[in-house]
Amino acid sequence: MWLFSRKDRSGFSSNSTAEEVTQGINAAGLTAIVTGGSSGIGEETSRVLALRGAHVILAVRNTAAGRTSKEKILKQTPTAKVDVMELDLSSIGSVKNFASQFKSTGLPLNLLINNAGISMVPYNLSVDGIELQFATNYVGHFLLTNLLLDTMKETSRRSNVEGRILNITSTAHFTFHKEGICFEKLSDKARYTGYGRFSAYRVSKLANILHANELSRRLREEGANVTANSLHPGVVTTKIVDHLLFRSSVINRGRNNMLCCIASASKGNQRRILLGL
Repeated sequence: MWLFSRKDRSGFSSNSTAEEVTQGINAAGLTAIVTGGSSGIGEETSRVLALRGAHVILAVRNTAAGRTSKEKILKQTPTAKVDVMELDLSSIGSVKNFASQFKSTGLPLNLLINNAGISMVPYNLSVDGIELQFATNYVGHFLLTNLLLDTMKETSRRSNVEGRILNITSTAHFTFHKEGICFEKLSDKARYTGYGRFSAYRVSKLANILHANELSRRLREEGANVTANSLHPGVVTTKIVDHLLFRSSVINRGRNNMLCCIASASKGNQRRILLGL
């Protein structure tokens, strides 16, 4: 369909692949953390970052799946630098442990891609008593970013390379109720009647955007050489919708698509900032 192949001002369309978007990019010397890097968009992001030379940390809840993804990346790119570290974003303790372990490696951090998420799952609470979608999609990423922010600032100072934080969100936030986020009702089970589980997902995605916006403002005011952005990756069929009944041909249309927003590219004298590299 022409709608999916039409290019925008960046020169890319929803048919553009990650390899096309990053063509000519040299990410050697960069270190990237990708949450949820063992499947879907996160796995493809990790694969291409590694292909372009970045040292990629797969921050995953299922380390066995992470090791499988690492093997697939190394099969394609034998020289790739890929590590697997355990991270359960629904657990505050797990996030703190991950951040501590990462910092203990002494590695720099140039890119933090907050990609992992769950969508419209049945009602449940995290181990910390927070509604599971909000805990996983927002709270975990907020805490992770905060714990690693000083490392990113220090990396950017030492390397003089701009650090980048990327929150994967969704245009679903547009349909959220206009009174905003009702924090006192976040874990209210009654909200899960009818379309409540979708409402909970939208709340978490709105929070991702507000987080990126406020963090971006603070980083600018501070003069830090780190940026924060959020993006809607498009309609892509991944495991995030495996439990849903409405996986239509529209969703399947996006199967081979990838974020068209993970790189900076140049065309002549025109620099196209596409958010990630």
